Amino acid sequence: MIRTLVVDDEPLARHGVRLRLEREPDVAIVGEAADGPAAIEAIRTLRPELVFLDVQMPGLDGFQVLERVAGDHLPMVVFVTAHEAHAVQAFEVHAIDYLLKPYTDARFGEALRRARTELARGDASPERERIAALLDRVRAEGAGAPAYPARFTVRERDRILLVRADAIEAVRAAGNYVELVAAGRRHLMRETLADMERRLDPSRFARIHRSTIVHVDRVREIRPDPHGDCDVVMESGDVHRMSRAYRGRLLPDDAG
Repeated sequence: MIRTLVVDDEPLARHGVRLRLEREPDVAIVGEAADGPAAIEAIRTLRPELVFLDVQMPGLDGFQVLERVAGDHLPMVVFVTAHEAHAVQAFEVHAIDYLLKPYTDARFGEALRRARTELARGDASPERERIAALLDRVRAEGAGAPAYPARFTVRERDRILLVRADAIEAVRAAGNYVELVAAGRRHLMRETLADMERRLDPSRFARIHRSTIVHVDRVREIRPDPHGDCDVVMESGDVHRMSRAYRGRLLPDDAG
């Protein structure tokens, strides 16, 4: 059964989605939410596999809801929108499904079929990566288009999480992967350290070793040794080695 949550601030709209879902033998409606905070709570506690999510809601909109829950549980999403032309364009660019109000039974069925297909792929589904890219686009449009991703997608057993770039303390090479150290946890991504260095904002992240990148604002202390290398102590207490060749990335030329 597909555990499904319905989120919309209009009772009639929620009722319409519920009626259509109740006809589907493989769908179990686990709850409803009428605003952003309630949606966040429902996603975190009910952990639905699929959410029909209204984009325009008072308080927090649908995009903000996903940003708040992405680090904990990111379900499959069918967005529901009334008239946001820029949002519809963003959905289309990133190949994410959406329902434009008012929608027909046939269009609803098409969205549900696509959700079934993506859910059947499990961790292989690219849909969550597309959602991450969409959130980055929406955030960029509202903040002057930053050049670097605001979050990264990582797989953790049977879940796909979004790790905020500003939460990353360090990135370390780990064979064919990199290890993201964020909020006291470690996540593996199939990525090279060189690619991560290009994707991270250089005003906030610095490479200090051939195998290590750190968030400069999370550095607590730097301890030079007589040979020119340094120990870099992070806010968490983790210590990373900074080689002499990379000192200029973190220290001014005239530093001791």
